Amino acid sequence: MEVNIYTKVFLGALFCKSLIESLLDKRNLDHIVKNRGAVPEKFASQVSLSDHQKAADYSVEKIKVNQYFHLFDLVIFLVWTLGGGLEVLNRISMTFGKSEIGTGLIFFGILGVVSAILSLPQSLYMTFVIEEKYGFNKTTWKTLMSDMAKGAVLAVVLGGPIAYAVLWIMGMLGTYWWLYAFIFLSVIQLLLVFIFPTFIAPMFNKFSPLEEGEVKEKIINLLSRCGFKSSGLFVMDASKRSGHGNAYFTGFGKNKRIVFFDTLLNTLEPEEVEAVLAHELGHMIRKHILKGMIKGFIFSFLGFALLGYLKNNLMFFEGHGVHSPSNYMALTLFSLVAGVYTFFLTPISAYFSRRYEYEADEFASQNSQASKLISALVKMYKDNASSLTPDPIYSKFYFSHPPALERVSYLEKFKKNIQT
Repeated sequence: MEVNIYTKVFLGALFCKSLIESLLDKRNLDHIVKNRGAVPEKFASQVSLSDHQKAADYSVEKIKVNQYFHLFDLVIFLVWTLGGGLEVLNRISMTFGKSEIGTGLIFFGILGVVSAILSLPQSLYMTFVIEEKYGFNKTTWKTLMSDMAKGAVLAVVLGGPIAYAVLWIMGMLGTYWWLYAFIFLSVIQLLLVFIFPTFIAPMFNKFSPLEEGEVKEKIINLLSRCGFKSSGLFVMDASKRSGHGNAYFTGFGKNKRIVFFDTLLNTLEPEEVEAVLAHELGHMIRKHILKGMIKGFIFSFLGFALLGYLKNNLMFFEGHGVHSPSNYMALTLFSLVAGVYTFFLTPISAYFSRRYEYEADEFASQNSQASKLISALVKMYKDNASSLTPDPIYSKFYFSHPPALERVSYLEKFKKNIQT
């Protein structure tokens, strides 16, 4: 029997994706090991050899562990698709005798539970073995179980009605259902971004107003200089889960918040915190967040348009191992296999993301001290055990941020003092 053209393309793309991932992982692993014995000259005065070797060992161990789990995920992926797993799940869901929408919700629920169970070993191993071994894990079993329970509640309370609405749109609004579904989900996405800081995030972490002091004073002065208004400055208790540090903006419009990990504030000096926030502020001022959202909406629109065509294409279903087409099966199958094809866009997306990082660094250098941003970054690289010597090809393919050496070299061009 002739093999479905979709199957040929699917297997070909999956093979190329897996081959590229394996080759890049090997390059990165070999490059990190090769440079483990010496700290790069530019960082020699700030990073000790022991810290450099810890970062190298941490990176190598994560690569090796992830290779095993990637193989496991590949097998599960093939079982779900060409192996008939989705078909089996569909038959189980249909035994409840519900309508197509009801059956679809049962199908999504079972698939979600099974997928969560299958992904649990990797999450547990990375958290309680790798992160624990290198001193980053602060998560307790109680916190983990609480997070899982809250995530399940959110999936039911938010995901259930959204899935119901999308399935209703697919079944009731005719040929251009995909356009209405795109509009509906875009509105929902904007709403979730708006309510995330005040309703969703506090379910998982405690957010406290930034205390009065030198850090807050510098941040307020920075925001004033840049003409940026925020609904508040908050500190998140990230230390209850991890030793890694960060800062970010969340929400939009009048609901914008600035959030600092408590681990970050415990590590950096006030001028360094100011420089890190100036970088994040650069993303907002240079419209990187907005551009990212627009790009996401464009890809979402194209994805829904493509799904609108494929939903009634029997060869698409059969070519990916599904022989019982339905609206919920179309959504599931498309979501599962889309990543195989969009993987090849990764280096393009990473390239533009790195450009944004350079622009944000330039903005930070104009509104704070470049030297302080450099010292903050070096501390963060060291404290997060980030490798200072990733493979250049690997980093160009995957990295959303420039590698340490490139980024610091770029910032050194802007070293100057800004009058505050």
